[in-house]
Amino acid sequence: MTTPGLMIAAPRSGSGKTTLTLGLLRALSRAGLKVGSAKCGPDYIDGSFHRAATGRASVNLDSWAMPPALMAGLAAEVGAGCDMVICEALMGLFDGVPGREGRTGSSADVAAALGWPILLVLDASGQSQSDAAVVKGCAIYDPRIRIAGVVLNRLGSPRHARLAGEAIEALGIPVVGAMPRSDAVALPERHLGLVQAGETGDLDRRLDAMADFVAANVDIDAIQALAMRGAPSPTGEAGSAVLPPGQRIAVALDEAFSFLYPHVLNGWRTQGAEIAFFSPLADEAPDRGADACWLPGGYPELHAGRLAGASCFLDGLRRFAQTRPLHGECGGYMVLGKTLIDAAGAVHPMAGLLDVVTSFAKRKLHLGYREASLIEPTCLGPAGVRLRGHEFHYASIVDQGDDAPLAMVVDAYGSEPVPTGNRRGLVSGSFFHVIAAVP
Repeated sequence: MTTPGLMIAAPRSGSGKTTLTLGLLRALSRAGLKVGSAKCGPDYIDGSFHRAATGRASVNLDSWAMPPALMAGLAAEVGAGCDMVICEALMGLFDGVPGREGRTGSSADVAAALGWPILLVLDASGQSQSDAAVVKGCAIYDPRIRIAGVVLNRLGSPRHARLAGEAIEALGIPVVGAMPRSDAVALPERHLGLVQAGETGDLDRRLDAMADFVAANVDIDAIQALAMRGAPSPTGEAGSAVLPPGQRIAVALDEAFSFLYPHVLNGWRTQGAEIAFFSPLADEAPDRGADACWLPGGYPELHAGRLAGASCFLDGLRRFAQTRPLHGECGGYMVLGKTLIDAAGAVHPMAGLLDVVTSFAKRKLHLGYREASLIEPTCLGPAGVRLRGHEFHYASIVDQGDDAPLAMVVDAYGSEPVPTGNRRGLVSGSFFHVIAAVP
């Protein structure tokens, strides 16, 4: 039997999706329910908070980067053995990129594909009955999706809640929650979003406070009933999004290297690969028994001095690269380069396995979907293979160096192909985060 699901979405970012999602996940888990969780779009950080709230792994669902069968399989896997699945949308409900129906990267695409009804979170500050017009617009804009209920957020008074709530319910859409303005349940942030779950002090207390806040202001039983009325998730197996780069893969994992998509790792394991984690910040070298090494993205710019002094780690990378493939994504790419310039302008020597020089002192936001085509065979796949993913970083390339490029890349808006990344011997890297291969 498949598992019912519900998507928590909003007309725009900053409306309260994360607060409601985490509060519900923790409250339902405390009540003894097994709750699966998912996050729409390319987001490394929110899923770790989902996992902390429920004790169960979360998963990303991306309608632009993932083939439909992969997305459906991941939804089925995360719901297996659960009472329900709660999926947190990204940005505004309909926000995406140009593309054919169902493949724009919007949260509405995911809800439509999986048959999940939508619980709309509405920032009601600064208006009352006009909230109903926003809800009506969301309800009729896309006939593929269904707004099953509304939670009002940042209310100023009971009168405010009544005015907005009555206007919305006159549309035939139930209001199942009214949350007052509160700064008590905020989570700390930094330049790439929330501070990571593992670095957030007193996280369990914060999640319990969110659960208490949500339980006091929303009808949790009614929200469960909305999910039960939704179409169940499809069955299927996700398989592997990206071919494993080796049979035994050394993967860096700590506060500097934490941007790992669970579906990529699980897909590698499904294909029979073993994962050997190691911590560069603890000055650990990659497993000598591994036949490939992967440096994920993360926050090396915040730990550049420690990484530069981690001689066992850096020497281990250099030895590894002499005989086996080594790949770096985003932050991992920066560490494979010659030097990394931190926010204060200090220059830190890195592994020197690629010719690139990167800087966090010269910050500029690079954000968006990318499709990369490999120029030559690497541990990512054969020449010509197409990979979909994204970039999200503030660091800039000061000097690309003389290495050959890794791939030709285009964005989701039809840009002309341009070279990206570096490739030298068995070492490769770029700012590109892979989500899935194009079938």
